[in-house]
Amino acid sequence: MGAQRTSAAEAPMNFVDFLRAVFALALTLGLVGLAAVALRRYGPQALARFGQPQRRERRMRVVESLVLDPARRLLIVECDGQERLLLLGEGRLLGETRALPGSSAAQPDAR
Repeated sequence: MGAQRTSAAEAPMNFVDFLRAVFALALTLGLVGLAAVALRRYGPQALARFGQPQRRERRMRVVESLVLDPARRLLIVECDGQERLLLLGEGRLLGETRALPGSSAAQPDAR
């Protein structure tokens, strides 16, 4: 009974097991890096194609935005071919006018 047996769990890691672990780590990090490069290159557009059906052309868009001060902002918004000038501030709509395309004057919108 002088010889002691060691189980596989207690045996020290040999060189082949160490190389296998290093190779697995390098492969995993390489795949993560490859995924990061692919996401940067193809970006959110590729992910959006998988998650959502194709949309038709949008009806509304922000043409221009101007920050007046930290609390207020002017926006020109185009919706269905009509442009509107919006004054936003304090979390709400402060004013709105209908901008006529091709003219420099804006007419107030009757609400």
